[in-house]
Amino acid sequence: MTILVFTLSLLGAMALGMPIAFALLVCGVSLMWHLDNFDSQILAQSLLEGVNNFPLMAVPFFILAGALMSAGGLSSRIVRVATALVGHVRGGLGYVAILAATFIASLSGSAVADSAAVAALLIPMMRDAGYRVPRAAGLIASGGVIAPVIPPSIAVIIFGVTAQVSITKLFLAGIAPGLMMAVVLTVTWAICAKKETAVTVGRFSKTELFAALADGIWALLLPIVIIGGMRFGFFTPTEAAVVAVIYALVTGMLVHRELTLSALYKAMLDSAKTSSAVLFLMACSLASAWLITIAEIPDQVTHLLSPFMDSPILLMFIIMLLIVVVGTALDLIPTIMIMTPVLMPTVIAAGIDPVYFGVMFIMNNAIGLLTPPVGTVLNVVAGVSKQTLDQVIVGVWPFLLAFILLLTAFVFVPQLITVPARWLY
Repeated sequence: MTILVFTLSLLGAMALGMPIAFALLVCGVSLMWHLDNFDSQILAQSLLEGVNNFPLMAVPFFILAGALMSAGGLSSRIVRVATALVGHVRGGLGYVAILAATFIASLSGSAVADSAAVAALLIPMMRDAGYRVPRAAGLIASGGVIAPVIPPSIAVIIFGVTAQVSITKLFLAGIAPGLMMAVVLTVTWAICAKKETAVTVGRFSKTELFAALADGIWALLLPIVIIGGMRFGFFTPTEAAVVAVIYALVTGMLVHRELTLSALYKAMLDSAKTSSAVLFLMACSLASAWLITIAEIPDQVTHLLSPFMDSPILLMFIIMLLIVVVGTALDLIPTIMIMTPVLMPTVIAAGIDPVYFGVMFIMNNAIGLLTPPVGTVLNVVAGVSKQTLDQVIVGVWPFLLAFILLLTAFVFVPQLITVPARWLY
């Protein structure tokens, strides 16, 4: 009965058009009424405690860092470096999109922001060169969903806080799978590019190549600074976010001199709006998570899944299928906040590595950004490329299928994630 109250109250509030944050509050209040334990003071206190968390400070700082990087010209320089390296080969601008998306993912950690930045820079170039725009848009959207997996990922921070798993370990464990996503995308594009008749970009001379690398060196060094600093214990993920902001600010204003005061003000204002929405959602979700625990919903879910507890691989396969279905209807962050407190006790009881599960959970939810009808990244890229959503869906399906096959491989061979993660620890 408790699971039914939880599900119906949440879905009912969402069906009425409530924002996810308020739907979670309605769900929490419904659980309190069901348990005959309604107390508005406890609910308010839970909201405050939900965001009174030091690791969560990384979220607004990484959001601001991403905005400063875009405004300061770091993203455009990464695209130029990628063009200099692989733009001249057959289907070269597609490889540029993958390389640029991977590099930019290691700067900001936001799939929507990264996809919008790469699409704005490369879609006009690919259209002028004769590429099929729906396929190009699908490729760029697929490259954008690498961002939630590779550090510094905002989604990983939120999962780590909600699940009480080491964010540093999650960051390091996400590097190898994120790079594998890029490799799979490259192989899939190589197959698709055989049908492209687009004009390639002229080969850069050695002088032009070194000039592009020299101009982009500050952008290329940032992931090394952030990941290296966390790996060797120089700073925590929260401190890494502050370092990223200072680095982007100094580089944009003093090195490249493209970050003007008006652009700085706009970046800070946009970041504040985004951060306030994310943190309010976090507060509501953590309050709801506390009530979910009190209502013993995780224990009931564990009991329902108990027939599969003896086979971690089969259990993971079922959980991943469940998340794929949920991901078609919910966005990345709400899915993490709703499903994490429900699933984590089951995962731990089954003896599954929480870090491995976290990477799989984030990757699965990231793939959900490409699945209609919600498909946030699909909608953003469709808007930037001036294509209909149906056209972008047709363009994205080969890459979506490739990601699902990779996710399936991770389910059956967990060592693909756990072994590189142990090396990086």
